Amino acid sequence: MEELIPRELLPFLDPDGRLRALPSRHRKKLLALWYLAGKLPAGVTWTESDLGELLDRRTCFHDPATLRRELYNKRLLERTENGSRYWRAETIPSLPDFLARYL
Repeated sequence: MEELIPRELLPFLDPDGRLRALPSRHRKKLLALWYLAGKLPAGVTWTESDLGELLDRRTCFHDPATLRRELYNKRLLERTENGSRYWRAETIPSLPDFLARYL
């Protein structure tokens, strides 16, 4: 996945590229989730708490449970059936394809 920051998302990022808040508008929330998924390394499996710590480092707010759920619901994150292990989806769609799927 290429390093692309959608212009609409820039007001939600701090100078280090961390998400300041999860946007409430649907389109901007999708942009934020796609952006965060691109920051997760591929081929790594995390426990729930390890993923929470990683998400906390990529954001300025503390809500890893919401982010985990949203990333999983949008098929950007995979997990075991019991939710004990998580990993980034093998294929992250391009931004236009991702938006077309959920808008």
